Amino acid sequence: MSKQEHALFQKHSARLHAALQALRQRSYWAAFQDSPNAKTYGEGAMDAGARAFKSLRGTRFVLDQPGQSGWAGAEISPYSGALEVQYPVCAADALLAAGQRAMLCWQAAGLRARLGLCLEMVEQLNAQSFLLAHAVMHTTGQGWMMAFQAGAAHAQERALEALACAYAAQSEVPGSARWAKPLGRQGTLLLEKRFELLGRGPALVLGCSTFPTWNTYPGLFAALATGNSVIVKPHENAILPAALTVRALRATLAEWGLDADLVTLFVPTAPEETRALATHSALRSIDYTGSSSFGRWLQQNCRHAQVYAELAGVNCVVLDSTDDYAGMLRNLAFSLALYSGQMCTTPQTLFVPETGLATDQGCVSFAQVCADLVGALQGVTADASSACAVLGAIQSNATLQRIALANSGALGEVLLPSRPVVHAQYPQARVQTPVLLRCAEALSAPGDSAQKDSAAWAQEQFGPISFVVRAPDSACAIAWVEHLASTRGALGCSLYSTRAQVLAGMTAACWRAKVALSVNLTGPVHLNQSAAFSDFHGTGANPAGNAAYTDLAFVAQRFCVVQQRTQAAVGQAVHGGANRGL
Repeated sequence: MSKQEHALFQKHSARLHAALQALRQRSYWAAFQDSPNAKTYGEGAMDAGARAFKSLRGTRFVLDQPGQSGWAGAEISPYSGALEVQYPVCAADALLAAGQRAMLCWQAAGLRARLGLCLEMVEQLNAQSFLLAHAVMHTTGQGWMMAFQAGAAHAQERALEALACAYAAQSEVPGSARWAKPLGRQGTLLLEKRFELLGRGPALVLGCSTFPTWNTYPGLFAALATGNSVIVKPHENAILPAALTVRALRATLAEWGLDADLVTLFVPTAPEETRALATHSALRSIDYTGSSSFGRWLQQNCRHAQVYAELAGVNCVVLDSTDDYAGMLRNLAFSLALYSGQMCTTPQTLFVPETGLATDQGCVSFAQVCADLVGALQGVTADASSACAVLGAIQSNATLQRIALANSGALGEVLLPSRPVVHAQYPQARVQTPVLLRCAEALSAPGDSAQKDSAAWAQEQFGPISFVVRAPDSACAIAWVEHLASTRGALGCSLYSTRAQVLAGMTAACWRAKVALSVNLTGPVHLNQSAAFSDFHGTGANPAGNAAYTDLAFVAQRFCVVQQRTQAAVGQAVHGGANRGL
């Protein structure tokens, strides 16, 4: 490691050490300020970010990548229409070859140099948080504050979390060792051993349309930190956040004298180009967030690569009893409305006992629970300004079509129809309030021939669409939670109950289904939210995904250890350090 590279690792060592400690303790720790204030980011940072975003519209986004043959891009902002940004179209083979060449110098840099550079990359991204937030907002439809928090600060923390996890896994391997086996009168057999950490090969990170940084950064930085080159292929309507990220990473690599082609952007002009790249034999890992159908295709057709996939799921809530009825309603209403349900963690199917709920306000009937939940949702969306901040905008036409279908009554009895909301700053923004439906049929146990899994509430309905389902009792509701999490998948489930036996039953069901459980959330923490360094996002053990952000399994298969053994003379010095720790 050069003096410069050593200095870069040292510059960020305190932050890395704090991140490692946070991973071990799983308590609250934040690396970056998620409030867009001038004290942290500097006077004028917000306006500068807005101007920088505006200056990109209608331009060509130059990256100077190999194999370029043209320009493409047709992103439509859910707030402001066509972005008209054009991105370089580069041949996949050229990007792969360039990445493989770049891996040579990346490997030679060593673990600490790689981590130091990756940590510097994250810091450079943090400096561009306002620009990234505008890019995320205008491609995904997230509200401004969510775009700044989830799209910038929290995404950067997920990147740092992946780096810390990758460093923890690799630093357990010593750089060298002396192996001495006593042979009695014949003396001692000595071997010098050297252990080299090697990236397994090029990585492909496939971005999603709703969280193009938060869902992309873990795989991107896990692959880089373990010695691999990365090709980032963004969703066709969320290219700009990925392009800004790639540009920042390439600039950092070039500044420190490394090959910028270690990280490249792939913008296909047809879907088959993505499939061709994913099936390229040179790839060794693929990260993907999106539909279950394409995720399953990747798992079935990309056996040459380790696929880390986050797919669809049905997140359920069991309402059994509560000692804070008003707080429960507030929490649920906000969770259902946040970003118009366009989150993989949004609760969708709410089970309520037909006998009603025992609450601090007395027994509340099933019908009254439905009416009160409608009122709570109406309260969240009553004021247009605050509603727009919470709801954001609808990202895709497919989601708008699902909302229209739900409003028609085709998916269930409509308790609260979705309605458009006018955005004061962006009049053409696609803002819709949530639609709440009720399942009219009597619920029976899962597997009963009278109850079909094909019901709308038993399948993911992506967007601001949720269901209230009448259950004969909480035991039946819990059985359905376990069944749906095991067969459809879920990122998280929730329970409201003051009864120990119900909590025990729900806990056991979630353990069996391998899904995270939130209990009695009535304050400002919601089922949708996942905190870096503390929460495991997903378990990787139910159909909603085969990976978790971030555990050791998320990084361990991205590198390998290659050893070299040399017979040593008695008393010969051992080369290299004993370990790679801080």
